[in-house]
Amino acid sequence: MLATLSGLGTGLSLIIAIGAQNAFVLRQGLRREHVLLIVAICAGSDALLILLGISGIGLLIATSPLVLTIIRFAGAAFLIGYGLLAARRAFSKEKLRGDPAGKPLSVAVALTTCLALTWLNPHVYLDTLLLLGSIANTHGEPGRWYFGGGAVLGSVLWFTALGYGARLLAPFFAKPLAWRILDGVIALVMLGLGLLLLLKPL
Repeated sequence: MLATLSGLGTGLSLIIAIGAQNAFVLRQGLRREHVLLIVAICAGSDALLILLGISGIGLLIATSPLVLTIIRFAGAAFLIGYGLLAARRAFSKEKLRGDPAGKPLSVAVALTTCLALTWLNPHVYLDTLLLLGSIANTHGEPGRWYFGGGAVLGSVLWFTALGYGARLLAPFFAKPLAWRILDGVIALVMLGLGLLLLLKPL
């Protein structure tokens, strides 16, 4: 039980932060658009990476800097591109005359965007494969698996709360200006993270 609670707390401390993935989940939750799919992808991806880290795959990736370097630059390019699109939405006057949430995303676009924001972020590998995997393995057998289970539970709880809890903010986002502010914040987060990936070594 202690290992499970430790995994839950550690996992939540790593994922509850303003980041590209969380910003996307929040926006789609506010729009009530493909929320189940997005929550499932985010939580499922975390679960897979955490379990791989506990099984020792993280150590193999740590010995191959080229893999993280490729992911780093691909992720930076994607984040900057997405950030520019969000900035365009934030400054678009046309959106004020239409649906405040903007045009709905197709399932394919929502799927690929969510996968890219998740798997092209090199820090997700550092947090799950390496950090959580390393901490989990200090709990021995079978404690490391209980720790991993707690971390997975934390991920499921967080993304479910973020995706489905976002609708509680719907009254505030009934105004088009609120969506422009949100897109402006998302643009800053995405562009900032993208530039950090380019400029700051892992």
